[in-house]
Amino acid sequence: MYCKCYLNLHPAFVVSKDYTAITLEDVMLKSFVCRTTILLGLISSALAADLDTARIDQLTGLKGKFNQKEGVYKVTFPRSDVKVVVDGWTMPPFMGLGTWAAFTPTKDGAMVMGDTVLFEDEVNAAMSAALDNGLNVTALHNHFFFDHPKVYFMHIEGEGAVDKLAGAVRKVYDAAKQIRAASPNPKDSFGAARLPEKSSITAAPLNEIFGAQGESKDGMVKFTFGKPATMHGVKIGKDMGVNTWAAFAGSDDNAVVDGDFAVTEDELQAVLKSLRKDKINIVAIHQHMTHEEPRIMFFHYWGRGRAKDLAEALKNASLVAGLQEVSSPLQN
Repeated sequence: MYCKCYLNLHPAFVVSKDYTAITLEDVMLKSFVCRTTILLGLISSALAADLDTARIDQLTGLKGKFNQKEGVYKVTFPRSDVKVVVDGWTMPPFMGLGTWAAFTPTKDGAMVMGDTVLFEDEVNAAMSAALDNGLNVTALHNHFFFDHPKVYFMHIEGEGAVDKLAGAVRKVYDAAKQIRAASPNPKDSFGAARLPEKSSITAAPLNEIFGAQGESKDGMVKFTFGKPATMHGVKIGKDMGVNTWAAFAGSDDNAVVDGDFAVTEDELQAVLKSLRKDKINIVAIHQHMTHEEPRIMFFHYWGRGRAKDLAEALKNASLVAGLQEVSSPLQN
């Protein structure tokens, strides 16, 4: 590293070796910057060594780059295996179709954060791979309109040993690759049996499972459960949009359920795991509000099967949510 040396001629005035006059304050500032730059360089080198970047490359199967300034090692690859057309334009991967995972050291090993580019039929396999291998799934959403095939972005996060994190990231990527290996072109259906034209869901068994009276309409049944929160000092709940709901259609033995879960940040991962264990598909994870207390995350889902089985899966997930600790409780 290069730092300029200065010759003192007067307590408040110095001249550099190229005889350019500068103030003493300038010298002190430049000296501080030089020392800080050297220190940051040494720290960054140590951080890179702590991460074992060669091991990350080996486990993820990718060649990463180290950002010395931020102390972050990042692996990335473009989703170039499937042609994506957005609003009639074939989109180059450079324009936003890049999957990445970034690692930074912590006192207990490392933290990983990443964004994974997925097609509709890959999302839930990749999500299960993440959840089953110790990663948190923190968001699932789209970036485009009029995209064919539809593209989704799944954000992941985790902390722990570098080997465990890098191995988990690789399993997420491999889950998507396995889907594409079996079907090079993304599917446009879950592949479940066709639903009847007219719904005929029997409400009584579902009422019993949820311990509530569902709203019935044209052979369909819907349940809505509020969650207390505040926003800008105002109490908000079920009718203000802070709710978990489930709507059933089809027949008792060939049903569909769709809906929305409202959960705290601490509840999110456990509820996702519970629903994925019961083969409920997650289709979006995001927030609906800002400045609410506690912070509420919303995720949307879609399930197929027997109505009672679907209801049991949702009830189990609701129980899991009720047992989780709330990190940001309502203020009294």
